[in-house]
Amino acid sequence: MNNNDIRSQFPILDVTVHGRPLVYLDNAATTQKPLRVIEALDGYYRTLNSNIHRGAHHLATEATERYETVRRQVQSFINARHHHEIVFTRGTTESINLVASSFSKRYFTGDDEVVVSGMEHHSDIVPWQLAGATLRPIPFSDEGVLDLDAYEKLFSPKTRIVAVNHVSNTLGTINPIADIIRIAHGHGVPVLIDGAQAISHIPVDVQALGCDFYCFSGHKMYGPMGVGVMYGREELLNEMPPYQGGGEMIENVTFERTTYNQLPFKFEAGTPSVGDVIGLGEAINFMQEVGVANIAAREDELLRYATSMLSQLQGIRLFGTAPHKTTVLSFLIGDAHPYDVGTLLDQLGIAVRTGHHCTQPIMDRYGIPGTVRASFAVYNTLDEVDRLFAALQRIMPMLQ
Repeated sequence: MNNNDIRSQFPILDVTVHGRPLVYLDNAATTQKPLRVIEALDGYYRTLNSNIHRGAHHLATEATERYETVRRQVQSFINARHHHEIVFTRGTTESINLVASSFSKRYFTGDDEVVVSGMEHHSDIVPWQLAGATLRPIPFSDEGVLDLDAYEKLFSPKTRIVAVNHVSNTLGTINPIADIIRIAHGHGVPVLIDGAQAISHIPVDVQALGCDFYCFSGHKMYGPMGVGVMYGREELLNEMPPYQGGGEMIENVTFERTTYNQLPFKFEAGTPSVGDVIGLGEAINFMQEVGVANIAAREDELLRYATSMLSQLQGIRLFGTAPHKTTVLSFLIGDAHPYDVGTLLDQLGIAVRTGHHCTQPIMDRYGIPGTVRASFAVYNTLDEVDRLFAALQRIMPMLQ
């Protein structure tokens, strides 16, 4: 499938911004949606809208079948051992909060440590603090590479879990997850992987990785907002208590005692976002038709070209230059505030993200307030990189 065929599936890429064709380079925040995902959402609410699992009528039965089909689709997509290891959530943030809350209730003793990387998103920091843990961050180099020797020294009898991102949303670093998991398991410690920035860029096989939890969001992989996945190893999920109480997650309720449903329903209280789950299934179909390996190769070409082009500009500082990284390019122009750069680029039709990207510890590490972040997806083009380069050349004199 060539680039024109791919771009033609995304209606939003035809819009104009301030009278200019949109160049959308904010994919690490959220990817755009192909028409098939939009139509799946529309079709569900037009012809199938019903609650699931508890109805005997046709709409309920059909909606339930579509919903559970996507669960098996996700199982296959990440190669989980069982479909009931796939728990639907509202996104990566809720997935990590679910694990932090339930895991801590089962395994924390009151004097607990969680090893995280120094480049974690706030969503993989704050939930563990709310659970009462002390965080032990893995340091990283100026290039954005984790120090695995330092990592091995962080383990203690108080270490309960390791929680790290697969790919940094700010630096683009692809972390050595297999090594991180191997070392943790050597200490008898389970591992949670925040896969929000990896799932749409590189193939993920949770059994091959050996991780205990893997979390990701639909809206970062061409799917709808409001749906995500928490993969958890069956043995751990069976031991962990529910995250929320309500409908669906129960087996039997009396005023004296409640017993809980089997996996995965124990962790899916209340009415889920059925339409969004169905949309997620169509997003996976899109990725598989293009090919995840083809997506990765295309995005790597874009990243290499953009890095080469921006490196030619005087006064540009790039952050995140690890040898193994994916489609994130974070930079500053001299002492200009990132928000000013982003605002000027927007006037030229170019959408980027500015700020600390929910990674304030990274900004503290470099002693900066934030960065400008351009991030690429499979539908982006080399011509769009050229437009970014030309726009930066145009605005840089205004920022001096």
